[in-house]
Amino acid sequence: MRAIVFSDPGPPEVLGFSEVPEPVPGKGELLVRVGAVGLNRADLLQRMGLYPPPAGTRSDILGLECAGTVLESHDSASRFKPGDRVMAILPGEAYAEQVVIPANQALPVPDSLSIEEAAAIPEVFLTAYDALVGRLHLACGESLLIHAVGSGVGTAALQIARILGARVFGTAGSDDKLDGAKAFGLNLGINYRNESFSRALLEQGLQVDTILDLVGARHFSENLAVLRSQGRMVVVGLVSGRKAELDLGLLMQKRITLIGTVLRSRSETEKAALSLEFERTMLPLFLEGRLRPVVDRVFDWKEAAEAHRYMERNRNFGKIVLTVSRG
Repeated sequence: MRAIVFSDPGPPEVLGFSEVPEPVPGKGELLVRVGAVGLNRADLLQRMGLYPPPAGTRSDILGLECAGTVLESHDSASRFKPGDRVMAILPGEAYAEQVVIPANQALPVPDSLSIEEAAAIPEVFLTAYDALVGRLHLACGESLLIHAVGSGVGTAALQIARILGARVFGTAGSDDKLDGAKAFGLNLGINYRNESFSRALLEQGLQVDTILDLVGARHFSENLAVLRSQGRMVVVGLVSGRKAELDLGLLMQKRITLIGTVLRSRSETEKAALSLEFERTMLPLFLEGRLRPVVDRVFDWKEAAEAHRYMERNRNFGKIVLTVSRG
């Protein structure tokens, strides 16, 4: 089969097509023909040699999520059969014509969604759901600050938070992204390039109960400043750096809870449990139209390098998707 591979780390131009062996499903797995793949920041980091995949996953084939059609089921108890549309998170190797997915991590694609829309769901919505519900325990009536609210995880988290009944503030680097987020229910948007978000909030007498930080070190001290007493913060992304100075006195005084999380390195059992919980609680909301994937742009996978450059320029609001063409 064909796959997009790279032999040495580097810029987007290192990506190219190659013939690779077809994956062989084992017991409890599905063989899936990939229709579309969602891009993630992790793809860029792995391409540059900065984010190795888990053991047992090829490092030269990127891709953390996909949507496609079941070709074979090797799970006697699986509800999925050949021809069913599924979507899932993966440890890697999604930039290929076929992938193997554990049947207990596969999610059915709602009939109302295209395969490209489905590919924009698994990684960002599962990450957002796990962060808000599983880590922060966000409750109705609480306030949430989302950094990079215009990103894939940001737009997913914004929608989930509004479903949960939270008041949501967000930061982004452009007014266009903030305007886009307001269409999904953002209560207050702050362009961090124009003003300090902590000053903007505190001058209005606002503090927050919770923070979803998709950026990392750059906002750390300001985050502590705007968290109210007993506030909680979960760190999911590190695009601005991984090291920050921590004021332990402020941490103790405010009784702040700091949480770090990542999906990729978790056990198969944990990922299966999260997928099942998400399907039970959130997936019906896509059918109702209360949640929806935010797709900024769709590229043919022949344009994978250009798609990477587009993400590197931070142009996207929501997800970038690759369609897997077979011509």
